[in-house]
Amino acid sequence: MSDALLPTVSLHRIAHARSGDKGNRLNIALICYRPEFFDIVAEQVTPERVAALFASRHVGRVQRYELPRLWAFNFVLDRALDGGVNASLGLDGHGKSLSFKLLTLPVRLPASLLQSLITDQP
Repeated sequence: MSDALLPTVSLHRIAHARSGDKGNRLNIALICYRPEFFDIVAEQVTPERVAALFASRHVGRVQRYELPRLWAFNFVLDRALDGGVNASLGLDGHGKSLSFKLLTLPVRLPASLLQSLITDQP
């Protein structure tokens, strides 16, 4: 099946996230719920896609660090916080809510994994 025909879900269906800051640098930890989601996220949630998602914030470099034994990634976005908590007039100078923005990113899932999401629902 072509990738274009694979069903899509929001990233929040297969992972959770937490964000923080250091000055004007945003850190987002993205943790897959299950190990079988790691390769999907590694392939589809690239630094380029993350930079495009946050383009309205005029981010600089986006780096991705992989932590496969934890089924996790750490994204570091330079110049993402309007100067940082002490310089920004934004309501969220720490970037705490920005992990939710990343979790809206659509990802394609093979039908077998999509079915497992449906059957795992309470």
